[in-house]
Amino acid sequence: MIPAYRQSFNRNFTPEKYAAFLRRLDEVCGAHVGFRVCETPCFFSRDLIAKMARAGDELIHQLVDNPAYRKVSDASVPAEFNVPNEDNRPLFIQVDFGLVREAGEIRPKLVELQAFPSLYAYQSTLARAYKDFYGLDAGLDPYLSGLDDDGFRRLLRRAIVGEHAAENVVLMEIDPAEQKTLPDFLLTEKLCGIATVNIRDAVKQGKKLHYRREGRLVPIERIYNRAIVDELVRKQVRLPFDYRDELDVEWAGHPNWYFRISKFSIPHLKHETVPRTWFLDEMGEAPRDRENYLLKPLYSFAGAGIVFAPTDEQLAAIPEGERHQYIVQERVRFEPVIDTPHGMTQAEVRIMYIWLERLTPVAGLVRMGRGKMMGVDHNKNLEWVGGSAALFG
Repeated sequence: MIPAYRQSFNRNFTPEKYAAFLRRLDEVCGAHVGFRVCETPCFFSRDLIAKMARAGDELIHQLVDNPAYRKVSDASVPAEFNVPNEDNRPLFIQVDFGLVREAGEIRPKLVELQAFPSLYAYQSTLARAYKDFYGLDAGLDPYLSGLDDDGFRRLLRRAIVGEHAAENVVLMEIDPAEQKTLPDFLLTEKLCGIATVNIRDAVKQGKKLHYRREGRLVPIERIYNRAIVDELVRKQVRLPFDYRDELDVEWAGHPNWYFRISKFSIPHLKHETVPRTWFLDEMGEAPRDRENYLLKPLYSFAGAGIVFAPTDEQLAAIPEGERHQYIVQERVRFEPVIDTPHGMTQAEVRIMYIWLERLTPVAGLVRMGRGKMMGVDHNKNLEWVGGSAALFG
């Protein structure tokens, strides 16, 4: 939170500029951005962002470098979605931190982590749009690890495409044209030269998958996987292949890691940034100060199913055979740190990683809000909230 940048931005902001900014963002993305984009970027000190990046690095290595955790996490992968030929480490990882006040300081506290792609192409574009449209200081940087625009693009393209011809690499999603993340898909297509394929439309022939392009079947050699199992199950999608098949294909982001590094991981972590967390079936006596805890299902998306201050009745209502699929987690009390015309506002910061030769933090995604949580449902009809970009001074 850099006061000079914040004060200058707020002073020069107008609703008309914001409306024009949104129109420009839609043009650059090639589609309407369907989720709420915040009026402002967030101006963070490099020290704070570096602290979060280091903490995320330590948390990820604590899990991936531990053979005992790898064995325990086998239980997190559903049998029907256990994909063969798993990579020995995840390719894309997201670590979400809330900013809290402890001992008079602003410190990061873990909210969640997930080994799954995020909005890499879109987030880079959003940060650049904020800088260019609002004429922000050229010294403000959206990247970590010494990357610039070109370095970030090269790294992301190498992670997605690998050593293959772009024609044989696809971004695979469920009904991609209907997803709010479509702008990211379109920007990824443009950056990498790959096609976006609806997972329903893949064609299996023997051990190979194909997609249709201009009336012909094109072999798929590598999949940038954006399909979320929770959604496959919820929509009862009939797949043209079985995740358990021995397919002749590489995964840019192997699906098993989505489960291995997830809410399932949090009770296994020991770190100053990690709130107290238990599996429900291992918790023993519930905490007395229940208002400071959340009940979370392990496998849900976008905050679905979270219960604040769960009662004894709510805890007892979960069947014995399902209790291992829930965690009870100490609530992260966000400190409002972003000064806006609508009052001080909370920020949740996602550090986005790519792991090729080494684990590399590349950028920060921010969600701003003034509700109980950062999700859309908790911030309806509010301004100066929503998705934003982290710029470092």
